[in-house]
Amino acid sequence: MNIQLIQGNFNAKDALEIISQMVQVKIKYHESKISNNNNEEDIKFREAKIKRLQKDLFDIRNFIEDSGGKINIKSEIHLSQ
Repeated sequence: MNIQLIQGNFNAKDALEIISQMVQVKIKYHESKISNNNNEEDIKFREAKIKRLQKDLFDIRNFIEDSGGKINIKSEIHLSQ
């Protein structure tokens, strides 16, 4: 099963806002799991994921700002068992 989340061309400001909000949702998810977990290994794993997401967002922000024009975004979730 597939879910099409985003598909289209956006100006730089809108593209950055959409992507930033999606990344923030994922960061908040990992933060909530850290808050509810006492397993040190899992906490370190989630902290690493958060840092990677923050770095990816920084890189994306630079890419979008350097593009100066329209950004094409296509995002799809693939579900399988």
